[in-house]
Amino acid sequence: MCRHIAFLGPATALAELLVRPPHALFRQSWAPRRQRYGTVNADGFGVGWYAEGDPVPARYRRSGPIWGDQSFADLARVVRAGALLAAVRDATEAGADGEAAAAPFAAGPWLFSHNGAVKGWPGSLAPLAAALPAAELLSMEARCDSALVWALVLHRLRDGDEPGQALAETVLDISAAAPGSRLNLLLTDGVTVVATAWGDTLWYLAPPGRGSDQEADRAQEEGRTVVASEPYDDDPRWCEVPDRTLVVATRTDVLLTPLKEPTA
Repeated sequence: MCRHIAFLGPATALAELLVRPPHALFRQSWAPRRQRYGTVNADGFGVGWYAEGDPVPARYRRSGPIWGDQSFADLARVVRAGALLAAVRDATEAGADGEAAAAPFAAGPWLFSHNGAVKGWPGSLAPLAAALPAAELLSMEARCDSALVWALVLHRLRDGDEPGQALAETVLDISAAAPGSRLNLLLTDGVTVVATAWGDTLWYLAPPGRGSDQEADRAQEEGRTVVASEPYDDDPRWCEVPDRTLVVATRTDVLLTPLKEPTA
């Protein structure tokens, strides 16, 4: 049910992260190695990236499969970025929202993606949706479960929650309202990546200090961090995130915090 990836590091061509690695997001769209739910992510894709000196990201999204977009290969070859978030989509339910339902969703400096599904959608989240201001509901980009999850996260961010708190509290609220939901969320402002592992796979490329001294020195010099649904290669520095975990990552550090199941 979708695959996504976030990157922080030195300016890098999008293709080096999304297309060229042997198990990159491009390949994960039809042959993921670790996806627990669904097998093909062909219901849209998107990438958001940050240009140097501009805190508001650009986005490129389409409603079809990433392999069917002839323009994406050219764009990915020449566009370079020091931060990005990208996703390929396997829709929870068929819908007519097209590319509007494809992650990443965006607002101001933020990019957001949801890998998973809300159990009992849409009725299960009606009480949480009713608590949002009408203007925020009417501003949703799409009518899918991921768009409402994003609206709930964004509402908390606008109310002053720290990114990690906004994601964690949203996951716990949704899990209480819709038990059994899968809520792997990914959020970035181009400086920090925040993610949750809740019901599906999540990995990160290990920060400095793992592997050989030469590898650690190179990683520290580059300041490179990747958080993704699954590894895009077989580098031994990839680490799996335990389920029910909040991840907060910068270019040099990754912090993991357990998330507790909501009590009845």
